[in-house]
Amino acid sequence: MTSESRDESRTTVPSNAHLSDEQASARSGRGAGASELSVDTRENPVVAAPLPPLPETDAAEAAARPVAGPPLEIDADQESALQSPEGAEPASAPSALRLTQVTKSYGGTDAVTEIDLTVPSGAFYGLVGPNGAGKTTLLSMIAGLLSPTAGTLEVCGVDLRKHPREAKKLMGVLPDRLRTFDRLTGRQLLYYVGVLRGLKPGVIADRTNDLARVLELTDALGRVVSDYSAGMTKKIMLAAAMIHSPRLLVLDEPFEAVDPVSSETILGILSEYVRGGGTVVLSSHGMDLVEQVCSRLAVIVSGQVLAEGTVEEVKGSATLTERFVELSGATGDVGGLEWLHASSN
Repeated sequence: MTSESRDESRTTVPSNAHLSDEQASARSGRGAGASELSVDTRENPVVAAPLPPLPETDAAEAAARPVAGPPLEIDADQESALQSPEGAEPASAPSALRLTQVTKSYGGTDAVTEIDLTVPSGAFYGLVGPNGAGKTTLLSMIAGLLSPTAGTLEVCGVDLRKHPREAKKLMGVLPDRLRTFDRLTGRQLLYYVGVLRGLKPGVIADRTNDLARVLELTDALGRVVSDYSAGMTKKIMLAAAMIHSPRLLVLDEPFEAVDPVSSETILGILSEYVRGGGTVVLSSHGMDLVEQVCSRLAVIVSGQVLAEGTVEEVKGSATLTERFVELSGATGDVGGLEWLHASSN
């Protein structure tokens, strides 16, 4: 039943005061059932309205197609957590990301142990640590790809465990070594992601062209993603993470397998995004890169945060690389390989 027909029914049907108890009870029961059904439909818009067919490579055709279902919106209850009530004093904006006692265990072994982190809005935040330190596990929990064993995660004030849909709408995610729909062309992939994010086809086409231009992917949009190089794949997935203009970007090794020229381009895009009020959380093994662009960082070793703060606070009087090596406990022992020396042959 449409909203118009429900409104009409309210004006033409007498009030329950003129009905018998049984009639009023039955009518009340039907109304409750309809409300529950409508909520379920909105919770799964893809099921309620199948996606339109993927476009050809021509952007004009994509712009002409209708959208499947209404755009996704933040629930009113959750929006109140992000905005001050009308007439009230403006409250300080919530942190872009807040982790409280977050733990992830596998078979009794903690991959991440009781991590507390607060990432302020508008920050360029780095997560660094040796291989196997738990960075990818932590980022996967932030992105909602893994559920924590314990603890809470909040994205712009929205509890990720209690309201995962609302929290995920605020994020763009680039996981490391993510498998994607690589039999689609680049343009089709971005269209598919855009529709899932609730964007109109015309908006998707415009943003696809803009992102492809700055990422130097325009000539590749008509090719299937499986034919892309590792660096091009990274860039098309970054475009997919940004197409819905999220408040928070979660990027796991965004510069891995990307050439220096493309790295500078991506850095420029992310820096402009942060200057516009967005927040970036990324992991990287490049200490020079982290020191250059990050306003804050955390050093994670064996699933625990050993240092956190501004770059200057973390590195102290040493270089960031020296401080990283010190915290990670690397010994630098390269002895015992004399058999590799040419003189030993």
